[in-house]
Amino acid sequence: MKRNLSLIAASALVAISFNSFAGGNHGGGHDAGGAKGHGSAESAIGQPGQAGKVTRTINVEMADTMRFTPANIAAKQGETIRFVIKNSGQVKHEFSLGTEAELKEHYETMKKFPEMEHDEPSKISLAPGKQGEIIWHFTKAGDINFACLYPGHYDAGMKGQVKVAKK
Repeated sequence: MKRNLSLIAASALVAISFNSFAGGNHGGGHDAGGAKGHGSAESAIGQPGQAGKVTRTINVEMADTMRFTPANIAAKQGETIRFVIKNSGQVKHEFSLGTEAELKEHYETMKKFPEMEHDEPSKISLAPGKQGEIIWHFTKAGDINFACLYPGHYDAGMKGQVKVAKK
């Protein structure tokens, strides 16, 4: 009986370990294929931008009303924007750029690991009262989404869109 309990406990620990790795690096963040500072991680939404190539700065506020201000942003293909993001609320929020499919997939992961930290150049989590930035180079025209993916926030409507016009 004692041996069976030990095997069950060991199996449970192994299962928990595998679940932790399935969603990415949740201890210190997770990486979507491009480390900060590397401009070659282009995706469907563009690529990390370089500070020296910023064409304008947009201030974005995240609030406990589960809204971003502004929620709709216009950009031009080829533009590099510095998003200065401020959490004016009393709870943690995040700003995460992605396609709708990427954001929905990431939201499911966040439901399982709500305390995960991010180290991708297209995402930032901020404690109440804190401010941070994302510099993003919009290489493709189209609609790019952003959202707060903390459990409940996305469902409450905490999302927005960058409409990128062709050159």
